[in-house]
Parts: sequence; C-alpha cells; structure tokens
Amino acid sequence: MTLEPLLSAPLAVQLHVATVLPAAVLGAYLLARPKGTPRHRFLGRIWMVLMVLTSLSSFFIHTIRLAGPFSPIHLLSLMTLAGCVQAIRAARRGDIRAHRRAVTWMYAGGIGVAGLFTMLPGRIMHAVVFEGSSTLALAAALAFLLVLSLATMRMRPLKTGG
Repeated sequence: MTLEPLLSAPLAVQLHVATVLPAAVLGAYLLARPKGTPRHRFLGRIWMVLMVLTSLSSFFIHTIRLAGPFSPIHLLSLMTLAGCVQAIRAARRGDIRAHRRAVTWMYAGGIGVAGLFTMLPGRIMHAVVFEGSSTLALAAALAFLLVLSLATMRMRPLKTGG
C-alpha cells in the first residue's frame, strides 16, 4: 500500500477520498446499529453531509469521459444527491420505510458499487491499495462485497403497528 498516487492526485480526488472513506465506515456503523436513537440521528446528519460532499466533489473529477467531461459515475452522483433529499424528506415526515430504502440504496450504490469501480486496475485507489496486484484486488473486492452484504442484512426489520 502506498499513498503516493493519492497524494499526487488532483485536489478534487483527494477531497473525494477524504469524504467517502469516513462515509463508508460511518454508514456501515449506522446500518448495523439501532435506528431512531439520538445517536443515529446525529451521526446520520454527519453521514448525509459526507455523502453530499462526496457527490459534489465527483463533478470535479474527469478521469473517465464519455459525454463531454462526464461519465456514468456522475449519474450515480446525481442519484445520490437525489437520494439524500429523499431520505431527509422521508425521515422528517416519519416515513421510515422510504428513508431506509433511500439510505440503503445510497450506501450500496454510492459507496459499494462506486467503491468497487475505484479498485479496478488503472484507477488511483487500485494503485494506493494494491500496488499492481490484480489477484489481491479481486480478493479485496469480494471481501468488500461480503462486508457490504452483511452490513445491509443486519438492518433491523421494520416494526409495524397492529
């Protein structure tokens, strides 16, 4: 592992990584812990800010260009921003099911899927983490998927009145 590729990356990439890494850890914690507590609400606000900053910073990263300066990952960033709005609105109106759906999608798609793509050979994070070992990259990606799956499965079922 070496930080050199990240330290020599553009500022937008550094900001993106600086916001997404704590969002990944905090999001896993929030998904695995009890919901609706004051701690959950406080940490959830921090997570939302991190997700918004992560999404916004992606618009200044143009490593892959398919439509002008943009790539499909920018669509994911737009969807994540929309998910933040949906999650906040749902929580405020007490629609926990919609809130949970939006947050779970943002974590799985915005962090999980996007994170896997950053580990592909030729990407900065691949160089940071694996220093060219494709076998190790594949093993880490599979381990990441397993942890992501376990975190989302640990979510507690909705309690319905009745």
